[in-house]
Amino acid sequence: MPTQKLYAGAKLREIRTRLALTQKDFAAKLGVSLPYLNQMENNNRPVSTTVVLALAQEFGLDVTELSTGDSERLVSDMREALADPIFAETVPPLADLRLTASNAPGLARAFIELHRAYRQTHERLASLDEALGREDARIQASPWEEVRDFFHYCDNYIDAMDRAAEHFAQRAEGPEGVRERALAAFTGQGIVVRYADQHALRLFDPGESTLTLSTRSSPQTQLFQMLLQLALTTQNKLLEATLDFARFQSDEARAIAKIGLANYFAGAALMPYGTFLAAAQETRHDLELLGARFGASIEQVAHRLSTLQRPGAKGIPFFFVRVDQAGTITKRHSATRLQFARFGGACPLWNVHRAFETPGHFLRQLAETPDGVRYISLARDVSKMGGSFGAPVRRYAIALGCETRHADALVYADGLDIDNAAAYEPIGISCRICERTNCHQRSVPPLERRLTIDTNLRGTLPYEVR
Repeated sequence: MPTQKLYAGAKLREIRTRLALTQKDFAAKLGVSLPYLNQMENNNRPVSTTVVLALAQEFGLDVTELSTGDSERLVSDMREALADPIFAETVPPLADLRLTASNAPGLARAFIELHRAYRQTHERLASLDEALGREDARIQASPWEEVRDFFHYCDNYIDAMDRAAEHFAQRAEGPEGVRERALAAFTGQGIVVRYADQHALRLFDPGESTLTLSTRSSPQTQLFQMLLQLALTTQNKLLEATLDFARFQSDEARAIAKIGLANYFAGAALMPYGTFLAAAQETRHDLELLGARFGASIEQVAHRLSTLQRPGAKGIPFFFVRVDQAGTITKRHSATRLQFARFGGACPLWNVHRAFETPGHFLRQLAETPDGVRYISLARDVSKMGGSFGAPVRRYAIALGCETRHADALVYADGLDIDNAAAYEPIGISCRICERTNCHQRSVPPLERRLTIDTNLRGTLPYEVR
């Protein structure tokens, strides 16, 4: 198979700007001519092996930064936006989208933001009777989606928060050691930690300087909520600085993001980067062994594995997703080429939807996306009990996966017939942007394909995709 050429003009310009170098100086340090560098920065030429080596040797750059998933994310998000019926007659070819994502990522993000604003305006107008007369009836980006996109385009890795959490947990012996450090930090702040039979997982009273955790929740949840509050209490300056950098459009988005960053700190403190990465490699990413070792839940471990993208010390690029019983994606991240739909649910052929049928068991799946990339997908339900009789049970399913080229490092790949093409199930992102013509679970026709409708013939679908 021929080696894929690497076009990374936008990333090269970003690196040069970060180093405060002119094109002439940058070209000299890379050992190439100024015209050659200019052509690479404009994606008229691929990045050469000489340049890749020079970036690593001259600047100590993690060369995997050149092939991050930003381009794939942008292409996927643009294709989903263009699946909107308003673009039915003006859909640009996929090659144009890839050029835009590579050469003008800022323009691509602006387009995605514009479509999101249009979509929300359309939804607001559809429920105008509910919005009329309200003082806050103005059109603005959904705070939740704005925060979700912030983490999405940060590759779900926040370096400053991750390193602060790792520094906090250094030399702590397991989850009990982390818990003792957290209690000591609270004591130093004059805060008393106590437990009570309450519905709220965590209740902090700044006036009384008390943190109350629910006895109805699991020990893992109690420790996680303790660390979350610790981040809010002791890392506020770092949290606020990160939020200032993000420049959210509303106070609501900023508040949601602050909780998200505190959650990030809690997970990183419970599973410190270096220690956790080494343990993940040692156990071949066994979620149950890692959960027992770090005092974390299966979902917390899976989520943490998807964040191990520190430059110079990256783990396996995983995708991670959580869906509810309706199939709606409630958490999503991918460090792989597989990207998720921004709106709605995931492909119905994906094993994450079947996890609800087998509670307490892991489901393994070999899957292939329309671009020919093959993945190992691991799915499991993560039901969360209410803690008392009659309390509602929150039911979710999670999926964690990676490309099959990492199979040797994954215990869940053992025994799977990875070399057998027939063992792979065809999955996609969403029906509107999936190009498969013979999917028996298709809900709507694919974008960029014409249909044939024969009133005298009814196959699996009421139309034939050309």
